[in-house]
Formats: sequence, structure tokens, C-alpha cells
Amino acid sequence: MKYKSLVILITGLLLSSYRPEPTYTLARLKYNGGGDWYGDRTALPNLIRFCNQNLKTNFKPQDETVEAGSAELFNYPFVFMTGHGNVIFSDQDVRNLRKYLTGGGFLHICDNYGLDKFIRPQMKRVFPELDFVELPLSHPIYHQKFDFPNGLPKVHEHDNKRPQGFGLIYKGRLVCFYDVECDLGNGWEDYGTYAGDSQETRIKALRMGANLVQYALTQ
Repeated sequence: MKYKSLVILITGLLLSSYRPEPTYTLARLKYNGGGDWYGDRTALPNLIRFCNQNLKTNFKPQDETVEAGSAELFNYPFVFMTGHGNVIFSDQDVRNLRKYLTGGGFLHICDNYGLDKFIRPQMKRVFPELDFVELPLSHPIYHQKFDFPNGLPKVHEHDNKRPQGFGLIYKGRLVCFYDVECDLGNGWEDYGTYAGDSQETRIKALRMGANLVQYALTQ
């Protein structure tokens, strides 16, 4: 009886310590042109941790970097892009991004202020037939695990404009989400990174980020 109890105890300890291999990895898009693609350095690890805790996802704890024209792009279901400055996609980047996005991939672009005038013409090269459209407040992306009836939360103020969520919709599927006047990526960073930011705002940003991830994985 003592031996049987010991076996049960050991088995229970082994099962409780078992952690399955990560199912997915999130990635940051590296691009040319001189823009700071590497901004918001702590954003993705924090979003990954939040999703693993609240959505019960099984992402690798650390994000990876992938170049726009790389075949490795297809290893990631969700790719994050941010920056303040110039963006230049090569012809190879354009072809690769289109193939990735039309084949099931998802790109989240975060305007960290100053990116807009550069990224729009580059994405137009990827999808000449599409325009960014503002998603209505009824769109499912705002109503996943967390409900955002008023749309995107405001993280940082720049030009006294409302936050907007735009999308590229290819054959009925949202392939790219673009947040403007919002700074979601800033909101995901370590608490205290930006003076004056509240924990409440940070949680809202992480919840909206989790919605993006959940939508991208299940649409």
C-alpha cells in the first residue's frame, strides 16, 4: 500500500511539472529603410505572457525577429510591425508578404507615431487592389476574449486625434490590422517605461493585443 501511494505521489508530481512544447512563436518584422523596426523592445514578451495566462495559449516566451522577404516568415501565425520612420520593401519583400498574408498569415502594424506616411504606400505595393478601411466598432476583433465597445483604447496622445483601427481585407478575410493614434505596442511594454502611464491603460492595451492574437488564430 505504501509503495502504491508512493507511485501515485511521484506520478502526480511528474504530471504537475510537465510543460508541453510551445505551439507557436510570435515574431517582429524587420524591414529596410532606416525606420526603427526594433522599437517597443519589451512589448511582445509581455503580450505573450499575457496571452498565455489569459487565453491559455502556449506561445514561446520570447518573440523572434523575421525579415519581410524571408521564407521563415511562414513559421509565424502573427507578426508585429512598428516604428517611427521610413519603410522600404524590396520587390522580394512585397511578393513574400503578399504570399504570407494571402496564405493565412496575419500582420499587425502599430504606428508608433510617424510611420503612417511610409507604411501606407508600401502596403499598397503588397495589395495594389486594396485600401485600408476603418473597421466598425461591431467588428469581431473588438469583441473577442475582451470587449471593446468603443474600439481601440488610447495609450499615448500625439495629435489630439481619436485612435483608429484600419484593416486590409482580402477575399473577406482580415489579413492586416493597423492601429493609428493609439500606440498599442507602447502599452504592452514594461510598466514604468513611459512616465505617467497608468497600469489601467497598460492592461487595456494588453487586452486589446490579446484580442488581436485570438482573432488572428481563429478567424
